[in-house]
Amino acid sequence: MKDVISYFISTVIILSLCFSIFYSYRQRTQTDAIKKGILAAKMNISMGSMLVFMALLQIFLFEANSARTILGILFLLLGLFNLFSGFRNYIHFHSFKR
Repeated sequence: MKDVISYFISTVIILSLCFSIFYSYRQRTQTDAIKKGILAAKMNISMGSMLVFMALLQIFLFEANSARTILGILFLLLGLFNLFSGFRNYIHFHSFKR
């Protein structure tokens, strides 16, 4: 069961990484400021979900020690901040799109 959860979390991490790279590339090539902001927000959401799942992987699926726990908590806090700022910025820039 632990292997299935590990494969699932690893797959989500890889997908989130791919989406982060994709949105980062599209955001850098975009010229419209509103679309650029929306793509940056989507990149933050993808990166936040990647960091949250990395934290879950570190905290729950490996043998617990203090360094791994601290790293997991750090990833969790950074991921939650990225998710929060991504959703906030997406709502902000999406209101200008209309």
